[in-house]
Amino acid sequence: MSVRRWFLMFVLALCLPWGVAQTGGKYIYNFLSFSNSSRVAGLGGGLVAVYDDDPSLLLNNPSLIGARHSTSLMVNAVDYFSKASYGSALYAHSFGKAGNFIFGMQFVNYGKFIETDEYGLEQGQFHAGDYAATVGWGRQLDSNFSIGADLKLIYSTYESYQSFGLAVDVAGSYVNEKKGIALSLMAKNIGSPIVNYVPGQFEKLPFDLQISFSQRFKFLPVRYHISLHHLYRWKMRYVGENDPLLQYDVMSKEPIYPSKATQFFDNFFRHINFAIEIIPVKYLSLYVAYSHNRRQEMHIPQKRTLAGISYGFSLNIKSIRIGFSRVHYATGAVPNFFDFSVNIGELSKLSQERKHKRLERTN
Repeated sequence: MSVRRWFLMFVLALCLPWGVAQTGGKYIYNFLSFSNSSRVAGLGGGLVAVYDDDPSLLLNNPSLIGARHSTSLMVNAVDYFSKASYGSALYAHSFGKAGNFIFGMQFVNYGKFIETDEYGLEQGQFHAGDYAATVGWGRQLDSNFSIGADLKLIYSTYESYQSFGLAVDVAGSYVNEKKGIALSLMAKNIGSPIVNYVPGQFEKLPFDLQISFSQRFKFLPVRYHISLHHLYRWKMRYVGENDPLLQYDVMSKEPIYPSKATQFFDNFFRHINFAIEIIPVKYLSLYVAYSHNRRQEMHIPQKRTLAGISYGFSLNIKSIRIGFSRVHYATGAVPNFFDFSVNIGELSKLSQERKHKRLERTN
């Protein structure tokens, strides 16, 4: 069977959750949808399809895991809301015929909370946090197609409530370096809790089905990104009287519902993130993105904000990468994302080359 047929079967397998996904209710382990890369956050927070040496993309898209990332080490930290913080770390290594792997960890620390009884009397303090250990695998099928998957072991604790779970991401990518295009498809967070917070009470994970496309122009130092999320459901907005922004007629007090066209285009664009990446020189990347869904979720009618906008930069100098981005949720809610990564193998080669040149000069 040809490589392309294998890839087609792989893509069809990704589409299976369309028929079984649930669209309502609440989810647990929502931290699995957080951005663990300043570049991903700066590009809108969705799936990213870019074929380069940046290891910070690998927790976001396992089909990008390749031999070029081997011996890369990456750490990410986020200055999140209030006293909460979260971060991640990963190490990538190639094992030859076995494929290319990453070993990662991500966490969210929600800080300390005061415990009280039903009368408001303090009983002490407790902590809350979410954690996930990840093993990812990627393989290049040919010069254009690659596949990847990762397994996440999840632990969550809120005071005396604890939960364990398993989740899997499955992804495939098509890359054409000559045309500068990349396309990725991923089914994210397929899994379930093994131990529930409350015995007998089953809860769902934040499953998502995503597609991302990027293209770098041949004669311009610009790459644009289009990322689609929640493809298994159509309605992303609050409906009817559940809409907190619903307006009412002053006289009759009856709700004024948006037109069907307004609802259609609002739902349509809520599924899409747009981003532009400017690369003035090979070691510098600047980017800005817009998420319509985030803007609508954080919209304040009485005030103009930058909700939905994100931006940042990444700097790559001799196997060392530094990244920074900011994401606007609302006024006063603008977390900062920081990345640092290094390719230990490449850095060692550069060091050896320098030593060799010095020896040549002394001789």
